[in-house]
Amino acid sequence: MELGGGAELNHQTKKKMLIIGSFLLGFGFMGAMDGIIFHQLLQWHSVIMETSRSGQIISDGIFHFSVTIALVVGGFILWLADNPLNQKRGIKLVLSWFLIGTGLFNLIEGVINHHILMIHRVKPGDPNALLYDIAFLLVGAILFLIGFFLRRSADHSGAGGKIDV
Repeated sequence: MELGGGAELNHQTKKKMLIIGSFLLGFGFMGAMDGIIFHQLLQWHSVIMETSRSGQIISDGIFHFSVTIALVVGGFILWLADNPLNQKRGIKLVLSWFLIGTGLFNLIEGVINHHILMIHRVKPGDPNALLYDIAFLLVGAILFLIGFFLRRSADHSGAGGKIDV
């Protein structure tokens, strides 16, 4: 990809952009799924539960705005990085960092919001609320580990052509 003034991105810069863009896209995607599923469809919780309904809606709005920014920035960086098929093992790179981003969203949000700040739980008021919180963290850990091992396989797989998925 050529930038203004004739400057062109080198291979390493494109690879870093694929990593950053994929991570942000995964992080934002999982945040959006959390908001859509738990906040809107199931209506189990809002970001901040111990406030008025108006405060809950505002906290959810700020949250949704933040994850939308992550999605847009991640997509823009991926667009600038060029087609992942032009990178050796580019698809594995994109998929692995996307999964790492989704998993880290769950782990960070779950640990900080559910356990440290205690501003909400996955399903507050349920007799099994802790099990929902643990399941949320387990899903995050599984997604992270799949991404981590996929990334490692991309890093250690043998040499080959550009299109190595």
